[in-house]
Amino acid sequence: MPSLSIDALGVALLAGVLWTLIRRSRKAVLDNIPGPPSESWLNGSLNQLMNRKAWDFNRHIAETYGGVSRIKGIFGSNALFVYDPKALHHILIKVKSPSTLLGYYSLNDPRFMQDQYTYEEPDSVIESNKILFGEGLFTSLGERHRHHRKMLNPVFSINHMREMGERSISTCGSFITHSPSRPKVPIFYDVSHKLENTLVKMTERGPKEVDILGWNTRLAMELIGQSGLGYTFDTLQEGAIPHPFANASKQLIPMSGDSPAIMAVWVVPTMTRIGSPRFRRFLVNCMPFKIVRTLRDILDTIHSTAFEILESKKKALREGDEALAEHIGHGKDIISILMKANMEASGDERLTDAELLGQITSLTFAATDTTSGALSRILHLLSTHKDYQSKVREEIRNAKKENGGEDIEYDTLVSLPLLDAICRETLRLYPPVSNLFRTAVSDIVLPLSEPIKGLNGDEIHEVAIPKDTQICVSILASNRNPKLWGSDSYEWKPERWLNPLPQPLVDAHIPGVYSHFGFKFSQLEMKVALALLLDKLEFSPSDKNVVWHMTGIVTPHESFESKYPSLPIVISRAD
Repeated sequence: MPSLSIDALGVALLAGVLWTLIRRSRKAVLDNIPGPPSESWLNGSLNQLMNRKAWDFNRHIAETYGGVSRIKGIFGSNALFVYDPKALHHILIKVKSPSTLLGYYSLNDPRFMQDQYTYEEPDSVIESNKILFGEGLFTSLGERHRHHRKMLNPVFSINHMREMGERSISTCGSFITHSPSRPKVPIFYDVSHKLENTLVKMTERGPKEVDILGWNTRLAMELIGQSGLGYTFDTLQEGAIPHPFANASKQLIPMSGDSPAIMAVWVVPTMTRIGSPRFRRFLVNCMPFKIVRTLRDILDTIHSTAFEILESKKKALREGDEALAEHIGHGKDIISILMKANMEASGDERLTDAELLGQITSLTFAATDTTSGALSRILHLLSTHKDYQSKVREEIRNAKKENGGEDIEYDTLVSLPLLDAICRETLRLYPPVSNLFRTAVSDIVLPLSEPIKGLNGDEIHEVAIPKDTQICVSILASNRNPKLWGSDSYEWKPERWLNPLPQPLVDAHIPGVYSHFGFKFSQLEMKVALALLLDKLEFSPSDKNVVWHMTGIVTPHESFESKYPSLPIVISRAD
């Protein structure tokens, strides 16, 4: 192999120096953006940004530094904290970012048809999700992620939810079969009636304090089990033995705790690339740490349940539509529809068994913890705002009366104005997920809706973002931005949705406070449950303390030191 000449070597070295200087100059642009001082060189400000008590720090950043600010990441790197509406639109909509939790737009909207994904989930998020959920929706990127969403999109359509599974009741811990002799009822109502009946029975002798989060989590898991997987986890009866999957998922969220940012951002992605899966499993088995073994056992339970569901579905599909019709919803559950579509897909687009397993675990968690947390927050707020509770109960009862005393039909239920306003306002002020994280996969310029003042005194109208810059998209700050929502933006006021929204908010075109993908599904679950529970039950606050942990998914606890989430609330018969 010929050696490089002195001239050629000099050119190469000069090019390297110039490239390094260019990269440093681009990073220097972020150094000029104001932001909070770093807590440490190792973890930057990330430990302050992401912990169970991080509410005050997140509010401090938003109110002190404006729509775009610089925060320090691990090893002294620069990162951005963003809630400027134009910047959000650029990150989440104009340049399509996968697995967006904001946005009103359909996957088929032209704005999603981008060849290049400029903002992706960070490597740390992807690798952590692979450990938890496998090869599913939460771990795919770029075009593969778009394909996953495209295959799932039809089962979250309004028409499908109107028709979603009519079926009869069966037993817990197995697939549910159809019995022609039993009257058919919509799945969401059928499951929610079970919880309604149990809670009403518990109040036979007067008011009773219950952990409403626990019941809502069981409800949400059974709803996604029956409508999503064609599987039942829970009878929703008092004293029932929880399914192992339910126990495993209950333990998983609190484990996020207050671990150092360096663990999630650098250690976990690095560990996942060491050797083969069998070797990594060997290392885990050898570790003496109880938390590691506990996580291993949780994930074993989750994935063994998903495998059981997948194998049963594959068997039913091989046997034909008649066998599939024996399952819940006559094969109209999410996974059955996905698997049938997958069988018709071309070779390159067909999901692997590993990806199908990942969809089962991903959808189950996505539809359980966020839904149960949001539903619990609504009931907690209504317990302390009895005037709203009385008004929405009256609205629900009137709608039911107009329907001949029967359960409220889909179109009427989703359009009840006060019920809808309460759901929207709760999710605005208290989103289940406070922040999203993205990485710029190439150098790009981020536009701003209004300039910020740099540390050198210059006005900055757009930010040149270097490749690999980490970005924290603050849903919480966007949803509480007083410049958009008004001076009362930190107050829970459902009536704001019953009147025209503030013009600055309309003009800003922010992506929204909801997820399009799956939001209608979750919204319907919550509204069905609320329609039944508020009709029969009165909710009052417990005398126990309640705080909300700002972990990956916001959860209620009796203290910031408590290990497992709970929300004590008093239920009684409603007048």
